[in-house]
Amino acid sequence: MYRRFTAPRVLTPQEQKRLLRTVRDNGYPWDRALFSLALGIRLRELQGLNVGDVSPDGKTIQWRVPLDPKITKGRRGGTAFLVAGVRREIRRLLSWKRRVGEPLEAGSPLFRSRQGPRVSLLRIQFVFREWQAAAGFETVYPFHSLRHSAITNVYRATKDLYLTRRFARHSSPLTTTAYTHPTDEELYEGIRRLRA
Repeated sequence: MYRRFTAPRVLTPQEQKRLLRTVRDNGYPWDRALFSLALGIRLRELQGLNVGDVSPDGKTIQWRVPLDPKITKGRRGGTAFLVAGVRREIRRLLSWKRRVGEPLEAGSPLFRSRQGPRVSLLRIQFVFREWQAAAGFETVYPFHSLRHSAITNVYRATKDLYLTRRFARHSSPLTTTAYTHPTDEELYEGIRRLRA
């Protein structure tokens, strides 16, 4: 029996911009850094990040972040790549943590809960739902849609399956192909150009 293929749920580019704008305009540095990072890394990886993972010296923000195998899918480890905008949000988060007296030692959680320990997976998902409502989303997306959206963005920008697979840290290129399926509009545009 064949399973029917369903493409990963992704936020439209307009929804991504609206979400990030809403968080940037109304959120704390915690929220802004969280959602900037979420466009690329998995929920468990995000929750498991420590201050030292992104900033070994507490000042410089790395553009290549080695991920501890304990927090990655399949315990494969890997590297997350942080673009300038994400690094800027992490820098703001560290400054905010310094001001409010949160620990900045290398082994301290990057994202803490209000009670002090590492933020829970459930709390991150709940916060995402709250921000979707604040941004006026009609569709409620699961948290993993942020990662799906980032992978789709990389493929659409590069049209390079190898780079996209590397960004996504998929073990199989077949997994990555799920993000290459064109929208109806992209398919129509491609056909239109062929027959123009």
